[in-house]
Amino acid sequence: MTRAEAEPAIRKLSTEWAKTLASEETQHPSFSSFKSWLRENGHSHYLSFRSTAGAEYDAEAWFDDELKQNWRR
Repeated sequence: MTRAEAEPAIRKLSTEWAKTLASEETQHPSFSSFKSWLRENGHSHYLSFRSTAGAEYDAEAWFDDELKQNWRR
């Protein structure tokens, strides 16, 4: 898995995951919960790529960006 392959997948899956949340959970979506969901649904390989900052750091940045949570950074 390359970083370039993982980014669009993480962004798409973030949006897909967010649609499964209860309305009160959508205000502050949890990256940790998202990672658990990825593992439970066979998508954890998208967190395995080389990155200077670290794969989880990049994935969380894409997650925040996709779900309009950049204010947390």
